[in-house]
This record gives sequence, C-alpha cells and structure tokens, in this order.
Amino acid sequence: MPKKTASKPPAEPNDSKAARTRERILDAAAHVLSRKGYAGTRLSDVAEQAQIQAPAIYYYFSSREVLIEEVMWVGVARMREHLVEALDALPADAGPMDRIDTAVEEHLRFQLAISDFATAAIRNAGQLPEDIRTRQLAEEAQYGDVWRTLIQDAQKAGELRADLEPRVSRMLVLGALNWAAEWWNPRQGSLDVVVRTAQSLVRHGLGVAAVQEQGAAQPTTKGRTRRTAATPSRAVRGA
Repeated sequence: MPKKTASKPPAEPNDSKAARTRERILDAAAHVLSRKGYAGTRLSDVAEQAQIQAPAIYYYFSSREVLIEEVMWVGVARMREHLVEALDALPADAGPMDRIDTAVEEHLRFQLAISDFATAAIRNAGQLPEDIRTRQLAEEAQYGDVWRTLIQDAQKAGELRADLEPRVSRMLVLGALNWAAEWWNPRQGSLDVVVRTAQSLVRHGLGVAAVQEQGAAQPTTKGRTRRTAATPSRAVRGA
C-alpha cells in the first residue's frame, strides 16, 4: 500500500504551478530515497517518479545533494510537527506514561505508514556526508527534546523506574522505534500489532507501575527451607 505524502497545509490562493511541481519533486525524491538509499538515489529515478524530465529538477534544486538535504530535513521536521500535534490533542489530565504511549504510536505510524519523508530521513541518517546534515541534525535535536520532556515528566511524576538513566532510556527507545523502518513489512504483519507490542515493551520497560505489579505477582517464600551457604544453588555453581 503506497504511503501518503506528509500532511501539508492547504494551498494558498496564489499557490503557483512551480510550487506544486517543486513539492511533487520532493515527494518523488522521498519515495526513491526511502527505498534505494542515499547511494542508490538517482535524479533520473526521481524524475520518473515525479513524471517530469530529469533536467527540470535543476530549476528547483541546484544539485542532487541539495534535493536530498531538503528531503531529510522535511522528514524530521514533519515528524516532529505530527508528534507535537498529537500530544497537544490529548486531554489535559493525560498521565506521563499515557503521553509516552501516544508518542510511541505516532512515531511508528508516521514513519511506517504516513510519510516517505520520515522513512527516508530515518533510513539514511548515517549515510549522508556531514556537510549536508546541518539542518537535519538541528531538527533531530528538537525532536529529541520532545522525547526528553516526555521522559523527564514521567520521572518527575514518579512513573519512571528509579534504576533507569533517562537519557539512555530515551536513546534506546528511539533506536528501537527507528529500527522498525528496516524490518517491518506490511505483508508480514499488522502495523496495529507492531504499535501495541512497542507500547507494551516501552511501558513495562520504563514504567515503575509495571515493576510494582511484577513484584506483587511474585510467589511468597514464606515457609520455604532456605539453602545454607554450604549448599549453593545450581545457578551459582554453574556461573
């Protein structure tokens, strides 16, 4: 199922044909880049996808690198805007872990089903030369700030496990979510299942409530015969 292009604001009355063509080129480049990667993206493929002649691309973008840089920046920027809008739409009394649940879902759905731009940005983040990553890195930092706030809010509310380091937790969660762009195939499983599984893993991995529930479920040891120091358990002996 082809992805939709990332959501765009309604066209202004003076929206020109040139602006629409530029957007079509960007959409095409995002589609190609998300599938073929930085090294495999050719302007001829972009032109074919956009249904224009390849030389016409240079009227809108001075080089292949400039076009790709724009796609990468747009991918992260629109993902951040999408996530912020989803979080802002939550009820005022939504708890920190509920907000993290929403962030997990919106991140996955945007990168896997809504936006070729986001998929391209995630899959090619480490492939671009440093000299064309400046805007992308700045936007990634802003996106990371959204997640930093989510984790910090959970910590302040006492909903984050005390044994977890917030920055490491954030980086591991985002790394796992981003990696879904590499392995998920809609023909092999529902996106809804991926979302539910990710939410459960994150909530039970980060949330203090899940740890408390697990502790309450542990069987009591009352009345059991304790092992003496002279008879260590099999696990200790086999260590």
